[in-house]
Amino acid sequence: MTVTIMIVDDSKLARIVAGKAIGALRPDWVRVEASNAQEALQLVSEQQIDVAVLDFNMPGQDGLELAADLRKSYPNMPIAIITANIQDEVISRARAVNATFVNKPLTEDGMSGFLEGAALRLKQARR
Repeated sequence: MTVTIMIVDDSKLARIVAGKAIGALRPDWVRVEASNAQEALQLVSEQQIDVAVLDFNMPGQDGLELAADLRKSYPNMPIAIITANIQDEVISRARAVNATFVNKPLTEDGMSGFLEGAALRLKQARR
């Protein structure tokens, strides 16, 4: 079973860091990248995306708005919102769109719980 995870962040460095953490934890997962919400929506229209990791602060549409858009078409997709902005409002909004909140700076430990949960959800959905 091939799993494709989409990393969306306007910072190339942040995408590299996220990709390395995901690669260390899930080396068999295919990683694709987008630098903004528009690119991300284009990607999901062109190929199967199973999991999404979205930066909160991006120019144009932010990660929570993108998560809400993805949720409409992909109600069961595991989605993480990654940000250093740990205000209660942001965490609450992430929960409202059924997304997991992950703190920046991103680490393997920080991503581990989300990726384990995502893998379990995907496995159950494919039974």
